[in-house]
Amino acid sequence: MNESIASQQVIDTKLHSGFTQLRQTVDNIARRTLDILISVLGIVLLAPVLFLLAVLIKRDSPGPVFYWGQRVGRHGQPFRILKFRTMYETGDSYNGPRVTGQGDPRITPFGQWLRETKVNELPQLWNVLKGDMSLVGPRPEDCDLVGHWPADVRETLLSVRPGITSPASVLYRDEESMLSSGNVVDQYLKIILPSKLRLDLIYVHHRSFLTDLDVLFWTLMTLIPQLKTRQVPEHLLFWGPLARFISRYMSWFVLDSAVAFAAVAATGIIWRSNGPLELGPSLALGVALAIALIFSLVNAVLGVGRIVWSRADSEDAITLAISSGLTTAVLLAANWLWQPRLIPVPYLGHRLLPSGLIVVSGMLAFAGFLLLRYRMRVITGLSQYWMALRGGTLAVGERVLIIGAGEAGNMAAYLLRKLEVGQAFSIIGLVDDAPRKLGARVGGLRVLGPTVDVPQLVRAHDIGLILFAIENIRPAERERILQICRATGAQTIILPDVLASLRTQLANSTPAAPAAPMPSGAEMDSWLRQLDGLIAAEAWDAVREQVRTRQRQLVSD
Repeated sequence: MNESIASQQVIDTKLHSGFTQLRQTVDNIARRTLDILISVLGIVLLAPVLFLLAVLIKRDSPGPVFYWGQRVGRHGQPFRILKFRTMYETGDSYNGPRVTGQGDPRITPFGQWLRETKVNELPQLWNVLKGDMSLVGPRPEDCDLVGHWPADVRETLLSVRPGITSPASVLYRDEESMLSSGNVVDQYLKIILPSKLRLDLIYVHHRSFLTDLDVLFWTLMTLIPQLKTRQVPEHLLFWGPLARFISRYMSWFVLDSAVAFAAVAATGIIWRSNGPLELGPSLALGVALAIALIFSLVNAVLGVGRIVWSRADSEDAITLAISSGLTTAVLLAANWLWQPRLIPVPYLGHRLLPSGLIVVSGMLAFAGFLLLRYRMRVITGLSQYWMALRGGTLAVGERVLIIGAGEAGNMAAYLLRKLEVGQAFSIIGLVDDAPRKLGARVGGLRVLGPTVDVPQLVRAHDIGLILFAIENIRPAERERILQICRATGAQTIILPDVLASLRTQLANSTPAAPAAPMPSGAEMDSWLRQLDGLIAAEAWDAVREQVRTRQRQLVSD
């Protein structure tokens, strides 16, 4: 790669790193602020309850009220976790297994109730206030148990503060009932620990302030006796109702309100230049909020909030247009039914707003909504169009020329743009010998000329990479074009004919071999639920690894 590629990658890396660091800083500040507020309020408001529990613990069995346990904290630093004592004050309580199971004789009667209700964890608000722990995070483990973690898992989980609750804590809130007999430590290490580590890793990779709010919400729900036995779907722990509502609806409502207000204001300014219109700021704000509210409600009905707009297709704009049209129609109907005696407005007669103003406002609002959701692609498209007008002189990165304007050429251009390394390449255009395609635009790229012009195009545009992407071509013609490309000195890559390969495989498909023994229903159901949780959390690396593992198992069988 040339110097421009390296410099662009450095700039992109620094910008991405800067935005990521800023987002993490804001998220950490919000999380720590919530920790301090909740811990202070909890300690103050629950002080009478904590005092009563302390009295009951002293009456239940002799010994201290609190238990101080050694745990591994952030960056591997040990700290003393604070809990209400739930065991008898004997040597066996301290020297016994580090994991407790159902019917453990070391647990006192009142301590059993404290464990079942999770009330014994309340003193950890002091650890949160001190900064040893957070409200939400991987549960802190005993030093001996941390030694059983894989090295990479240990490094990841100990990079954040441990928490009072976590997604794994919600799913395994009845952990002790799963360890009822035998060697509870071995059962814990073989059965429960791997799943908890997997859940904790997903949480750490996708943690945010919103996900923490969801985990706190589910934790409170599971403390309600009527809901305690209900299983929370795994994917909802990482992207639950609060995070979905705020990200899909609340944030868009705020942004749409700003766009709608700007559209109404701009339309009002234009309208006033042609005649009197005295709405006033309060009425204009009310109309803008009404537009945004109706737009958000229509979005919810049509499912627009479920669209991930950063990866939306052009077809999704149709849904946005329908939503904007319905919103405009509702506003027109409301304006038509308006009764002037409620709030008389000068110059407007028996209508609150001119119908034309509502239509123009709706059109401008739709344009704003569209630009807001497709902003990056609009900017990219404008930059590409500008570079095309300048003859590609401003192109950044390795300059690419694609040989072939057919399906394979379009696929090559699409994949090159979508790849993670796509920012290091600039597609200058296409080359094709078909007379009807010369000078035309195919897939947003211009056909610059026939194959005989390749040497001239390489010199004129400083091409560094040539992609040969032609299918259904005679061997002699293929060799002729490749000789021209190689003679230019540019790197020439022959792309595999993916479409032809797929057609061949479909046409020559043979009856499948006898199927390998399928996993049991319970195993398959568990694996599918695990895969669904990873997909919902957008843990794509883990999804691919799970699929590869299953494929290897099927091949082996």
